[in-house]
Amino acid sequence: MYSAIARNKRNTVFIILLFLLIIGGLGYLASLVYGDPTIAIVTIIVATIYAIIQYFAASAQALAISGAQEIQKADNPRLYRIVENLAIANGTPTPRVFIINDPAPNAFATGRDPKHAAVAATSGILDLLTDDELEGVMAHEMGHVKNYDIRVSMIVFGLVVAVGFISDIFLRIAFFGGRGNNNNNGGGGPILLAFGIVAMLLAPIVAAVVQAAISRQREYLADATGALTTRHPDALASALQKLGEYGRPMRRQNSTMAHMWISDPSQPGFLSKLFSTHPPIGDRIKRLDVIGGTF
Repeated sequence: MYSAIARNKRNTVFIILLFLLIIGGLGYLASLVYGDPTIAIVTIIVATIYAIIQYFAASAQALAISGAQEIQKADNPRLYRIVENLAIANGTPTPRVFIINDPAPNAFATGRDPKHAAVAATSGILDLLTDDELEGVMAHEMGHVKNYDIRVSMIVFGLVVAVGFISDIFLRIAFFGGRGNNNNNGGGGPILLAFGIVAMLLAPIVAAVVQAAISRQREYLADATGALTTRHPDALASALQKLGEYGRPMRRQNSTMAHMWISDPSQPGFLSKLFSTHPPIGDRIKRLDVIGGTF
């Protein structure tokens, strides 16, 4: 468990460096097309500033995108007390608690560390699950907090947003700025147009691969952490079974934060499952059954 936490902390540094490398590489290629090296320098500076801002702001962005509303104990004693008790069991500060008004059963955790964490649950999951099952789900989310998964997922969230934003910029420049550039660099327009189209096509693929690679093992680890916290893996397994049976797409879907939820918020089709950010629910339940047999 401790080695997994240390690995997640190292992954945070790696992801930030990867983010700067991707954005810097796009800036460098743009500087070659335009023949202006300052483009690469400016891009790297802006990317560095963006990475710093995202480190502190991505959590609030994710909560805003999902439509989460913060609650106090009096607003929903059931959920708040479960989170409080789990924080005591984990020896971590009690995170801020949010509810999302959405009939789709789901939950996620976010923040840069346990001292600045937040957990959110939809109204749908509160209605669907029993107390034991809800405790299992929130123990899973608190496992993300304890294992510093929330920091990794937050950086990935920022990375996915940035890659999509940069690809959009290149496409717009290609269509609206490339023609005027032909007179200066002798054909840079068509090259930039081709580059913009390629960037636009590759960006979602890169984002999906990054999300899937990082998220799947995190989910298994959070399941195990939650089961060890509650000593009741059957409750989480039962909750996952219900999420698989009664899950539905979220009202406010955003692919950039799909990896943060306990179950896939979009219920992807066959091809999309190749890049799914979540391991199959059946596999997760089997692993929990194995864990339960060791108690």
